[in-house]
Amino acid sequence: MKKLYLLLSAAILLVSSVRAHEGMWLLNKLQQVNESQMRELGFKLTAQDIYAINQSSMKDAVVRMGPGFCSAEMVSDQGLFLTNHHCGYDAIQGFSSVEHDYLTDGFWAMTRDQELNVPGLTVSYLVRIDDVTDRVLAELSADMSETDRAAKIDELAQTLQGEVGGEDGISATLKTMFEGNEFYLFVYRTYRDVRLVGAPPSAIGKFGGDTDNWMWPRHTGDFSMFRVYTGKDGEPADYSPDNIPYEPKWHFPVSLNGVKEGDFAMIMGYPGSTDRFLCSEGVKLALDVEQPSRVKIRGRKLELMKQDMDADPAVRIQYASKYAQVSNYWKYFIGQQRGLKRLHVYDKKKQQEDELLEWVNADPDRKAEWGDFLTLLDNGYTERGKFEKATTYMQEAAFGSEMVIMGFRMYGLLNQLRTDPDDATKVAAQVVRVQAAADDFFKDYHAPTDQKITAAMFRMIHEDVASDLQPSIMGTVEKKFKGDFDKWAAKLFSTSVLTDRARLDAFLAKPNLKTLEKDMGMQTMESCLMHYRAMLGPAVDAAQVDIDKGYRLMVAAMRAKDPGRMWYPNANSTMRLTYGVVGGYHPADAVYYDYRTTYRGILEKEDNTDEEFMVPAREHELLVNKDFGRYADANGDLDICFLSNCDITGGNSGSPVLNAYGELIGIAFDGNWEAMSGDIAFEPELQRTISVDIRYVLWIIDKFAGAKHLVDEMTLVTKPHDEVPEAELGTSTEGAMAPSVPATAN
Repeated sequence: MKKLYLLLSAAILLVSSVRAHEGMWLLNKLQQVNESQMRELGFKLTAQDIYAINQSSMKDAVVRMGPGFCSAEMVSDQGLFLTNHHCGYDAIQGFSSVEHDYLTDGFWAMTRDQELNVPGLTVSYLVRIDDVTDRVLAELSADMSETDRAAKIDELAQTLQGEVGGEDGISATLKTMFEGNEFYLFVYRTYRDVRLVGAPPSAIGKFGGDTDNWMWPRHTGDFSMFRVYTGKDGEPADYSPDNIPYEPKWHFPVSLNGVKEGDFAMIMGYPGSTDRFLCSEGVKLALDVEQPSRVKIRGRKLELMKQDMDADPAVRIQYASKYAQVSNYWKYFIGQQRGLKRLHVYDKKKQQEDELLEWVNADPDRKAEWGDFLTLLDNGYTERGKFEKATTYMQEAAFGSEMVIMGFRMYGLLNQLRTDPDDATKVAAQVVRVQAAADDFFKDYHAPTDQKITAAMFRMIHEDVASDLQPSIMGTVEKKFKGDFDKWAAKLFSTSVLTDRARLDAFLAKPNLKTLEKDMGMQTMESCLMHYRAMLGPAVDAAQVDIDKGYRLMVAAMRAKDPGRMWYPNANSTMRLTYGVVGGYHPADAVYYDYRTTYRGILEKEDNTDEEFMVPAREHELLVNKDFGRYADANGDLDICFLSNCDITGGNSGSPVLNAYGELIGIAFDGNWEAMSGDIAFEPELQRTISVDIRYVLWIIDKFAGAKHLVDEMTLVTKPHDEVPEAELGTSTEGAMAPSVPATAN
């Protein structure tokens, strides 16, 4: 009877644990908010092992790439870190050519001097989080206008950020949380010398391509490797061949023990943006206008890119990263629309708002403080809706022309020639800026492709946007080119300094205002920029005043109504932790997805006539021969990817997936199709994180690429913790197993 009771209890626990665990949690709040729940799910350490400011902790091993476009994790004491293949894609593409096609063939540095410096790429590490809410709120008042409030917050941000610094690489950013109700200062140390170390062929790193993107089951080896370097003094430094590998305060041990259903898992990284407090009117505007517009525009852009990429290997390499960036969120918006509709998110949001308003209005004090929230939101979205389509088309279509973007980079020079053309020093400085921008721009630019896209994008604006909300350049096309956007684009691209490096260099040798003002490309850019600045931007900003205040009041009321709930702020590119367990899910009636995929799925999907499902010959041979070495699981299989019910979003790409002991078990790279509405409305039954199993990553590096020296840098955990004598395990201050001293490591 006792045995039956234990089995039933375990079954109940498993059922409850496979529900996705909502929350992207601030690290400095873990001890008071999350630690006990984490322990209930199997966590074996302490909150202080994750976040401490007076001693090293796991936060010191989590990497912010650039301003937060991806996350990564330190895996050695010699500066080596792992992230996703798609996070390193731009760097890999930048080093690729028809002669050295690293996208197709992969890249592996067999010695340190073969590692490739990535210009412009920086990585940052979180130093600490300061809660400055009281200090900021003390300077704000309820009777402030929204404009005055925003100005005061900006002023305080400058003051607070300025108080941090003095050391090279140290910076701070003030972040608003809970829609303007709390404020935190994030302090970072940034390093500027980052080098590409390794990347698998795209046939592994992007296996499944657009077809499998956001889908499960998945069989993608989505990883790449980089190394951080410092000056000889260990401090941040610009690139130099004399620099030395960075010695991190913490690096993650790498577990070869794998995962099983119900195992605790947590993810640390930099989720970019969620909108979990989005109101019903916001959902309606997204569904009716914004998302369909983005999908339509991006779909056309992808179609035109693909035509030229398929026709020319050089263009394929030039546009590989651009195509991937456009494609990823094209499919995302399709999935989000589907999820929002299928899960009736508008109706659920509306019901929540009605219940909240009823609670607020039931008390005179609450009504006085928060009673206007819904009126503000409704008014704001009604006004914003008048301009939403035009704004989206400007962002996606007009600013989707590379020529227009290059024009933005010329705008400083244009203004200098207008205001003070005789100041040779300032003109020369602007010329230098343009030349630097041009070096980056023309490296991966194919004017014929951009010409097609530009004609198509502006034609879409002309056809789909109300005429009174279109930029003035449309009148020029109608008047001088009789509305023929192909002829207009042909003339523009054959004459503009923005579309040809030789023409640009000739102009920069003798810059003059008349030439720029008559340039069709510059005229188009300025027409779009002025239209956005003078009409669309102010209109949207005016509506946003009510929207921002409405959200601030609504969220304050929500938290007051339910003070016992574990609240977390929307993602905003600051470090967060999410946790849950490994497990599968039911995507639809009578369908169940297992929590893991194996090598068999690669061979089942293999189709060397389809670029999305090609398998390199060496990988095919190794898989068929089951040459998995120490990376096989207990059944002799090679596991490829696995699911957990952790809560992630864009920006978490490349994040470390860690077990209960703080050991690396995978790299997060995607969400699942059925829960694409999750950035707006979390769905606990469906939401899953897709991660590449770290054993597959190591197998690719070691067995496929022959780069075992990189694996040898890592601290490998090879023995399950329950097989290790307690005396051999390191301990933290509270007696939990310390991840910094893995006695089971090689």
